[in-house]
Amino acid sequence: MIGTRKTGLRGLFLLLLASSSTAFYIPGWSIKTYKDGELVPLMVNKVYSDNTQLQYAYNDLPFTCSPTGNHKAGGGLLSGQSVPLNLGEVLRGDRIITSDMELAMAKDTPCTLLCNKELSRRDMRWTKELIRDGYVAEWIVDNLPGATSFVTADKTRKYYAAGFKLGYTEASPKTGKLHYYLNNHHTIVIRYRRAPGRAGDRGEKVVVGFEVYPKSVGNGNKKDSAGCPVDIQNVDQPFELYIAPNKTTDASLKYDGLSYHPHEVEDDDNSPGSLNIPYTYSVYFREDESIEWGHRWDLYFVNQEEGTRIHWMAIINSLIICGLLTGIVMIILARTIHSDINKGISAEEGKARGKRAARPKGEQTTGLLSQGPDDKNDEDDLSDEGGALEEATGWKLLHGDVFRKPALGTLLAPLVGSGMQLFFMAIGLVLLGALGVLNPSFRGGFISVGVGLFIFAGLFSGYFSARVFKSFDGADHRANALVTALLFPGLTFGLVFILNLFVWAQASSTAIPFGTLVAILVLWLCVQVPLVYAGSHYGFHKAGAWEHPTKTTTIPRQVPRQAWYSKSIQAVLLAGLIPFAVIFIELLFVFQSIWQDKSSYYYVFGFLAVVLAILMVTIAEVTIVTIYAQLCAENYHWWWQSFFVGGGSAFWVFLYSIWYYFFKLHISGFVSSMLFFAYSFMACCVYGLLTGTIGFLSAYAFVRKIYSAIKVD
Repeated sequence: MIGTRKTGLRGLFLLLLASSSTAFYIPGWSIKTYKDGELVPLMVNKVYSDNTQLQYAYNDLPFTCSPTGNHKAGGGLLSGQSVPLNLGEVLRGDRIITSDMELAMAKDTPCTLLCNKELSRRDMRWTKELIRDGYVAEWIVDNLPGATSFVTADKTRKYYAAGFKLGYTEASPKTGKLHYYLNNHHTIVIRYRRAPGRAGDRGEKVVVGFEVYPKSVGNGNKKDSAGCPVDIQNVDQPFELYIAPNKTTDASLKYDGLSYHPHEVEDDDNSPGSLNIPYTYSVYFREDESIEWGHRWDLYFVNQEEGTRIHWMAIINSLIICGLLTGIVMIILARTIHSDINKGISAEEGKARGKRAARPKGEQTTGLLSQGPDDKNDEDDLSDEGGALEEATGWKLLHGDVFRKPALGTLLAPLVGSGMQLFFMAIGLVLLGALGVLNPSFRGGFISVGVGLFIFAGLFSGYFSARVFKSFDGADHRANALVTALLFPGLTFGLVFILNLFVWAQASSTAIPFGTLVAILVLWLCVQVPLVYAGSHYGFHKAGAWEHPTKTTTIPRQVPRQAWYSKSIQAVLLAGLIPFAVIFIELLFVFQSIWQDKSSYYYVFGFLAVVLAILMVTIAEVTIVTIYAQLCAENYHWWWQSFFVGGGSAFWVFLYSIWYYFFKLHISGFVSSMLFFAYSFMACCVYGLLTGTIGFLSAYAFVRKIYSAIKVD
């Protein structure tokens, strides 16, 4: 669709970077056309808020019209019938059903009474809480979410924000009391154009826009015989959520401009009385030839295009950091290591190494040539070797210990396998998003495809776990495969299940249904586990262990005292700052889309792909530099260290999440706050596992490379 705008490699590159909504559709696919007078189904989905993590199904709200169950044209749907959902839609809290509202293509309906709803005191209190928390509703027409229309600051372009408000609040100028008003009339505007191709020749049309304008219409306004307001454009009195104490609300109650009986105090929830809410709606169809069907999602992103310049700044920032690290790594490889390798390791150096390893265990030293009080006895032996040892560096003297298998290697191997499983899933998601396959029109597609990729990537999980396990001289690969298949998915499933109990208690649509939990369990145990075993069998028996260029000695070498900055925790935290600086700016957009502005969509997967590529290179280089410095300090415990250094930026991402919660968000309620921190912790663990695996494998390849080049006589 947009390939005609730019040609050549430059155009393709810019297209992948922008990866906006223009790549959402394959021409000729998924287009739904309507004839004049044909009913266009309107679906209701859910309500959500930027101030809480709890969503609710729109049809489950006590103040909405219950479906009548009447037959609806257009697909043979019944009013109130649930629409089949994919796994991603269920997990993201979607609950889509067909509404009673009738929309006939190109036929305006000035006003129609939908229903009269009775609201009790208890339900009204919850309704007020939803309005106070800023909940917005999501309706769907032709796969487009109902939107609130806005104009850019320069008033040159219009853009959409998905959803519309349930109501609003106002404070009385006299008493300061907060009053709640419910939007009980909705003006629906459907924008359409002539369908492309032969369908257009037959007079059929396609929907290119869906706007909803809610309004609060009180009982004091003049209404016609059907119950609709006579003048919807000029409403004198909004509809306030108020029930007079111990009596049913009446339309004749005195109104002071803001409230009925503003000085009275409402009774408790169990007091008698109810509020009758009349719901009405109007439908208008407007032809708009300026919007093409393949570009109809563009209006949802117009307001976000200003962030493109910031995305480019993020990429430039990441490239500068990565370039500096690349220079450091090249210096290490081209100068230091190359010159060290050319010197080799003589037999005399090997003998001197043996004498140093035989020192008492309690003795400490600061380096190869450092001498303590007990080093006098070795001075003559060192001088006899003609100064050859003085030319050696610390990392070369570890050739007999550097591949000594680590403690808890049976745990490290499954973690590396799970990290590779997440790596292939992440790569697949980002690429599909950059190519436009995953987009807002594919509702729930990101989660559904992510789960599918994760299950399939069990092959890679078992393969890499088995190879690392065999490199650690492991024998029982079946037990290793079982741990790999159950450890990370099991912990994740258990935590999600516990969190789901709290969400269930809140009657939120975000709660995962029991049947969906069973389906996920079946996918995990019946599909992923066998794939992990298959990959493990191939990796262990066919590919085998990675070959180590040097042999491991029997007696472990003593590790000298380390500088403060090279110790495990300090090194991990310091090294983690660099990858965090690479993703910091892009992380702001991701957080904003997930937590702060849920009515918007994150769509710049092209930028994200570039930043993630730079991130992977940065993590590999940071880990190599850190491990090289550790080896030069004669510390051969690098296995776990490389894993933690690679994933060290996850700590800073979690700290950033805490800062974002307190200074950027307005989340209220224990359950919502708990969900935020729990999901943030899970996301950081996933990120740390993935980046830690990249760091480990990079360091492993680096160590094998440098030790395969030295000569030990």
